[in-house]
Amino acid sequence: MDFRIVATTTFGIEKVLKNELRDLGYWDLTVENGRVLFTGNERDIVRCNINLRCADRIYIEIARFKAESFEELFQGTTKINFGDLMPENANMHIVGKSVKSKLFSVSDCQAIVKKAMIESMKRKYKIEWFEENGPKYKIEISMLKDIATLNLDTSGLALHKRGYRKEAGTAPLKETLAASLVLLSNFDKGRILADPFCGSGTIPIEAALIAKNIAPGVNRNFAAEEFDFIDNKIWQEERDLANSKINDDEFRILASDIDGGILKTARENAILANVSDYISFQTLPMEEFKSKKKYGVLISNPPYGERIGEAEEVQRMYRSLGNIYKGLDEWSFYVLTSNLIFEKLFGKKSDKNRKLYNGKILCYYYQYINNPQK
Repeated sequence: MDFRIVATTTFGIEKVLKNELRDLGYWDLTVENGRVLFTGNERDIVRCNINLRCADRIYIEIARFKAESFEELFQGTTKINFGDLMPENANMHIVGKSVKSKLFSVSDCQAIVKKAMIESMKRKYKIEWFEENGPKYKIEISMLKDIATLNLDTSGLALHKRGYRKEAGTAPLKETLAASLVLLSNFDKGRILADPFCGSGTIPIEAALIAKNIAPGVNRNFAAEEFDFIDNKIWQEERDLANSKINDDEFRILASDIDGGILKTARENAILANVSDYISFQTLPMEEFKSKKKYGVLISNPPYGERIGEAEEVQRMYRSLGNIYKGLDEWSFYVLTSNLIFEKLFGKKSDKNRKLYNGKILCYYYQYINNPQK
């Protein structure tokens, strides 16, 4: 069966996700704000959930239609044959959002969609009451400029929940965004990689997963594993395929932080991710970071100075980071921060910068690029 598949992502990462999908063999792609759409079957849904590093969720787009009234929303939803997707005992969970639409009450939209879904299910199963004690099918009703889109969530927990991070620091970076930062750096495992503000280890761990070609979702579960229309053997086949692609390459990643307590958590997370042999953790103030290696890559998400009283200390950190850059021969630096005067404090204008969102915080990814001589 062919579906309209929607892979969502953080704003600013769409092209990175598009490249990931191309690497998986998908070429007929439509890029929109915060998502990439394409056509695929059951196996494609499984493959994308297991392998995509930068996607937040994988949806099946069930329908898209204009709805300026609740009656139009009801009738449009009722036309869908939900019984072809869901069993008689499906737990129908409706979530929603509305932007610039006449139907602005999300709770009312959810109620209308649920009512219409039940009417649709009655046609298939010829019963009046549904117990809903089976697997969960989460349907999202999205209203955007009076266009209703109904999506079925196949991921369950968001895809940044890899399963290896049991604990995090006070301002954790999502695994999906960390992977995006690494991919945007064109990380080459032949070059040493460092993060002097590693916190709970998300950037080094994601970099190691990329270098080893370990699929980010290979060891976690997904909502769609309970869907009747996807054969369970497909999940095992795709996990086996992903595991067969893990390489035996050797490389070294340096991860340091001034907080020894959070480094203990980082080490534990790396063990859970099966990449602890490739990351060297060290309790070290950022100012003391140094290396004799050439053409290294530093990728980091330092403190932003958002809290009251932190601005002066953070500005000092950025100046120190700029001094470290001057002392590292031919290194590339990639720094994510919301600080608007970062380049002034760092002491050099970036070669590139990209607007990204860390949660709801608008940030810029400053890129200072030195490629090895050919």
